Amino acid sequence: MRLGVNLDHVATVRQARRSAEPDPVGAAVLAELGGADGITVHLREDRRHIQDRDLRLLRDVVRGRLNLEMAATPEMIEIALTVKPDQATLVPERREEITTEGGLDLGTDPAAVKRAVSALRHGGIFTALFIDPEPESVKAARKIEADAVEIHTGMYANARSEASISRELERVTHAARLAARLGLHVHAGHGLNYTNVDSIASIPEIEELNIGHAIVSRALFTGLTRAVREMKERIAAARSRPGA
Repeated sequence: MRLGVNLDHVATVRQARRSAEPDPVGAAVLAELGGADGITVHLREDRRHIQDRDLRLLRDVVRGRLNLEMAATPEMIEIALTVKPDQATLVPERREEITTEGGLDLGTDPAAVKRAVSALRHGGIFTALFIDPEPESVKAARKIEADAVEIHTGMYANARSEASISRELERVTHAARLAARLGLHVHAGHGLNYTNVDSIASIPEIEELNIGHAIVSRALFTGLTRAVREMKERIAAARSRPGA
């Protein structure tokens, strides 16, 4: 299973002072030294954390997969086609949200999302859709002809009771299985940490996890290379259990 390390929160700290540090590009190097299979960044329309310069430099520096999270807008599509990340993940975006709060609404204007997917794929960019763990969303992603889905794990991560955790885990598991049956690559992410990642990493259909906040938070105490290595070890352990 691949681990993509999201570095948006490194840029958030930098932008709090509009200074030059901490540098997401330097963080990417350390994350890859820790075993990260890829680097994920979200270039938001309001540029609240990652900047255009960061993306250009990351394209030159990242040795693994560079995953650009982006809104399905003409501006972002043009940037992606210019920078050429290995992967683009289309996500919903609202100016007032702190972080992405849910999956894409593929029922309102699927034609617009399909046009974005088509443009990116014709540009040679592997394209994923960030969706809620709902069968309808998985089926819609297949119709839109995305390469992959990234299943939103936020509801699972925020669940507190055993019953709700079990229910949300089952939703993610079912969505992953359905996506795989339909021929989609399956990724997952949002809210995953060192405590709750095991159950998600044990789902065999999921090929990639994208995790940022938990790793960057732990890196404040352990350093980024060690924080990434520890997450990789937890994922590997979960995958090696019988039945995983």
